[in-house]
Amino acid sequence: MSGIPSHANMNRSIAVRLAGTIAREGLFLLLAMVYILPVWWVVASALRPASSLYQYASPLTWRTFVPSSPTLSNIMGIFSKLDFGRAIANSALVSGAAVALGVVVNSMAGFALAKFEFPGRSLVFLAVLVAFIAPFDAIVIPLHLVVSRMGFLNTRAALVLPAVGNGLAIFLFKQFYEEIPSEIIEAARVDGASWFCTFWRIVMPMSIPAAATVVVMLFMFQWNSLFWPLVAAFSSKYRVVQTAIAMQITADEAHWAYLFASAAVGSLPPVALFLLLQKHYIRGIAGGGSRSETAGRDGVDR
Repeated sequence: MSGIPSHANMNRSIAVRLAGTIAREGLFLLLAMVYILPVWWVVASALRPASSLYQYASPLTWRTFVPSSPTLSNIMGIFSKLDFGRAIANSALVSGAAVALGVVVNSMAGFALAKFEFPGRSLVFLAVLVAFIAPFDAIVIPLHLVVSRMGFLNTRAALVLPAVGNGLAIFLFKQFYEEIPSEIIEAARVDGASWFCTFWRIVMPMSIPAAATVVVMLFMFQWNSLFWPLVAAFSSKYRVVQTAIAMQITADEAHWAYLFASAAVGSLPPVALFLLLQKHYIRGIAGGGSRSETAGRDGVDR
């Protein structure tokens, strides 16, 4: 029958789809390798003895990426000789404080910009966007003067407070809260809930995906910060992970084995946090669809 595809045409169509799938998956695998190989190189180098760090660098073989005699001496060395444990503890404390304060402050600012009508709201939001777009290098000098005048220079407060307010976090929260129907908020207000109670008990539970996205983002920003800790908290007592890694290279020498080991160990906390929150993080990036899903699960938005 003319309307039914022949067996040969069906086989040809299946072969074309199969070839397309293989080509697409091969391209994704190639792109993944581009990102994974440098990270794998760092981890493999961290596990090599310092004497054979570049022994198999050229030509490229499987020994280039797999240590033939793996050792933990480099990792143990950064903790015993370089006090890397203190740097990790400082980074964890500073990043945790910045994330906790940042989620509260930025979510409240995003809620105000999304749901409150007040004169100059557009200008305030424009200022938030400018703060988000402006490079940090452009504000580091006035920020340093402000922190110095407040008496926070060379303290942990100097590392935490400038990282609390974040224009991108406010933008993400604002976009998320704009998708929440105003009827839900008005119903809570009619029932006698204060604005803070409405925000904390009604709005925040619905914004877990956005909050998880901001948690990961702020933690990454703070954990990977290098320039500001160098100029604001230069005492070894407040040394954080990135400054400890950078100090492996000086004008006189470079301890590459410790550099690879500290970079590999220092990458573990952000990776662990991302794996823990990746489900909510992806929902937060997806936007409004995740909000309705969360609201529906909580029985609020039907």
